[in-house]
Amino acid sequence: MKIIGIETSCDETAVAVVEDGTRILSNVIASQVEIHSRYGGIVPEVASRQHLLAMNPTLEKSLEEAKVSLREVDAIAVTNGPGLAGSLVVGVNLAKSLALASNLPLVPVNHLEGHIYANWLGEDLPEFPLLCLIVSGGHTDLVLMADHGRYEQLGRTRDDAAGEAFDKVARLLGLGYPGGPVIEKVVGGVENPRKLPRAWLKGTDDFSFSGLKTACLHMARDLGIVEDEPSPETSQLVAEVAAGFQESVVDVLVTKTCDVAKRCGVKQILLAGGVAANTALRAMMLQRAPVPVLIPGTILCTDNAAMIAACGYFRFVAGKTTGWDLDVDPNLKLI
Repeated sequence: MKIIGIETSCDETAVAVVEDGTRILSNVIASQVEIHSRYGGIVPEVASRQHLLAMNPTLEKSLEEAKVSLREVDAIAVTNGPGLAGSLVVGVNLAKSLALASNLPLVPVNHLEGHIYANWLGEDLPEFPLLCLIVSGGHTDLVLMADHGRYEQLGRTRDDAAGEAFDKVARLLGLGYPGGPVIEKVVGGVENPRKLPRAWLKGTDDFSFSGLKTACLHMARDLGIVEDEPSPETSQLVAEVAAGFQESVVDVLVTKTCDVAKRCGVKQILLAGGVAANTALRAMMLQRAPVPVLIPGTILCTDNAAMIAACGYFRFVAGKTTGWDLDVDPNLKLI
């Protein structure tokens, strides 16, 4: 069974074809990173216009790489939320048009659920019950997954998401955008990261990163990083603060996830979302986890359409299709 996946929740225009929810036939992504990096973050109006320009070429390339035509496809899966309203509209309208013109079923997919299902695209299939750590620019959630479509929210961020914190700290340190990759790049080889606080929120499974972000700002000011002109000495101080920030975020994410995994008796831990591409997070989770850990390949951690198609397959076989009145929901909840 072949599913087309369409993903336009933020700034990546993506179309993929996946077979039986586990085999990628194509996964084409048109990135807007270079465009938005000059602004230091996503500009929603620019993102939606770029989706309009990239949508049809991305679709054509995906079908060509998969060596399939619309007549050979069984359903169309599309992200309808959460995300930027203008961006979501482009993908949903394309999916509805394709489904209507080709008389194909239409499957709505929650973007966060799609990130989870990126783990079904690897060599080893997940085993239930699972604990999912979803870490992205807009979300940091701990979710217990008992079976396909059965979720229980255990923890979430009370303020900044992990990816959002990476972006904000990178900006205040003058490192640019997107924050995750640029911070990971500058901290390589740092032997003495600056010591920064961890917000444990004892008695809960929730996360908080706003205090850490503020601590980075105060430390940067105390070290003269914010006001100082770039120099080798300043660059070293920036790297040490960035390394301390990353170390703090990773420590909290891994410790809390491992504690919950022990308490809930899950069989596996799944990482999902853009921050799951972080090398330090992946390494520490694999080292400290009490159960096996599944982590998607780097390209499948960031926004892509293969994860939407994979999730769409399992939703389709469960009968979770929708009608032509499907609308976008920028604040769509997983649970």
